[in-house]
Amino acid sequence: MSEGPDRGQRSTRDLILDEAVACFAERGYDGTSLNDIAAGVGIRRPSLLHHFASKEVLYGNVFERILSDWLERVSEAVEMDGTGWDKVELVLRAGFALFEDHPDYVRMMRREALDGGVRLGIDLASVLKPLFEAAAEYLDEMMSAGKLRRHDSRHLLIMGYGAILSYFSDAPFITDLLEDDALTSERIRVHREAVVTFFRSALT
Repeated sequence: MSEGPDRGQRSTRDLILDEAVACFAERGYDGTSLNDIAAGVGIRRPSLLHHFASKEVLYGNVFERILSDWLERVSEAVEMDGTGWDKVELVLRAGFALFEDHPDYVRMMRREALDGGVRLGIDLASVLKPLFEAAAEYLDEMMSAGKLRRHDSRHLLIMGYGAILSYFSDAPFITDLLEDDALTSERIRVHREAVVTFFRSALT
């Protein structure tokens, strides 16, 4: 069962979405039933179906939440003052903050990516493509202006994606390598600063 300090204050719909994220991340779409999710929330299946007509509809709503949260964090970072490297750093840190707050988001996104990014009408690549192209265009503009060192902007973005998401999605493996819990606040901070330092060195 998913937990949170404000669980008692959240709507049943939000609690269902919270539990669905945890279940889909842990067991995948095929391994999760509506009964599992309802039991985790502490309601019966008919009550869940009152809010979401099917597992497909619920899964779609879960992904809408993930993408909405991601786009909101990135948009907030983009709108903050700064240019060149300062703006890149803000976006990197925003990505880390989102997935530190919601590590289950990473596992769901990785499952979708491994499946080709298309399930139940959700085309992950198409949804994120405008954001990807806008980021690449910004990097190219800053590179042309001499504010960032020249690199292949698209592959730079893919490297950033991997550096952030793989740390969270592969946390059990990384924990074994480090012989320490990879998802403690301190370990995440160390990795975040290592990634920021790496990209700062590459771009400035």
